[in-house]
Amino acid sequence: MARFHIRALTPLGQVESRQITAASREEALRQVQQDGLQALSIQGGGWQLRTSRAPRFDLTLFAHELVALLKAGLSLIEAVETLAERQTERHELSLLEKLIRHMYEGQAFSRSLQNYPDTFPELFVATVSASEQTGEMVDALQRYLRYQEQVSLVRNKIISASLYPAMLLLVGTSVGLFLLCYLVPRFSHVYEGLDTHLPLASRLLMQWGALASAHSLAVALGLAGVIGATVLGARQPQVQQSVMNWLQSNRWIGEQVRLMQLSRFYRSLGLLLRGGIPVIKGLQMTQGLLPLNLQARLSQAIRDVSSGKSLSGSLQEAAMTTAVAVRLLRAGERNGQVPDMLEQVATFHDHEVSRWIDSFTRLFEPILMLFIGLVIGGIVVLLYLPIFELASSLQ
Repeated sequence: MARFHIRALTPLGQVESRQITAASREEALRQVQQDGLQALSIQGGGWQLRTSRAPRFDLTLFAHELVALLKAGLSLIEAVETLAERQTERHELSLLEKLIRHMYEGQAFSRSLQNYPDTFPELFVATVSASEQTGEMVDALQRYLRYQEQVSLVRNKIISASLYPAMLLLVGTSVGLFLLCYLVPRFSHVYEGLDTHLPLASRLLMQWGALASAHSLAVALGLAGVIGATVLGARQPQVQQSVMNWLQSNRWIGEQVRLMQLSRFYRSLGLLLRGGIPVIKGLQMTQGLLPLNLQARLSQAIRDVSSGKSLSGSLQEAAMTTAVAVRLLRAGERNGQVPDMLEQVATFHDHEVSRWIDSFTRLFEPILMLFIGLVIGGIVVLLYLPIFELASSLQ
């Protein structure tokens, strides 16, 4: 998959910028046309090799500091200038100076942020843009920070639950490579010319040891190449997208991945609606947060909402809801509290995913330990099996 930056014209004559993930330029244009937009320009695409990351701008810290300065009574441009004066990182200082220059030229703060889509996500820009119309910049930024905090909860839980299995897998792989690339070649020299009938697995292991001993440099270079290719491949968007597609199609994990994606969608839509963004525009802005299969479904839901159908009914027909989400959204539509209901749905699904992560971790960790123990123990047994055979023949 590739990422495209598209500028398009809405039916009302407004220009919109979108980030779309698609397999080709044609597919990206089809997605835009399905939403009733006319593409003006398209950039990006191609299978580009990503070898390094751009310097990261800490958006959460920026928002926290901006809220503190605005609460202290500084104007918006004074707050940004204050943040620029205390910066020591060159790339962050350069970015803030560009924002200040745009604002002195008369651009609105949201429009200045929109010039840097790689740094300021569309959701953040929309939140700021809505607050400029209502004059509630501090409240809007605080809502965005709460949104970021809630979104990070499940992600941090996944990371913390993955640390122990990852370390276990790393140590087990290191021990296995040490046995195969260092110990086995030395044992193969000991067993050379030994007139003992060995099992097939032991013979294959000794043959590998002889091969690794005779071509140690090639084995080392090959191992380094595999590790480097794995690390480099893991950083490519195409590989990440392929892994995500596999997770979505997995019968054990796919449903939980879908719940996480829907939870983020509900929370993002609730944030936009709470800030005063219209429903249809909010749906269009959150479309880029979803994978391709859900983006197509959301396009259908947007068309249904545009034709006058309810939000809950449109999302249900597009298979973008769960049983809990449908009931809560219908209640929100009756009471006029759709943003609150969207937040409650996201919180409910986050708790559900967290419980599943705990259960999966408790089951997966002992299975992984057993598997690694069997592999390493098998290698050791195959190494010492010829000694046992020799001892029995001497007796």
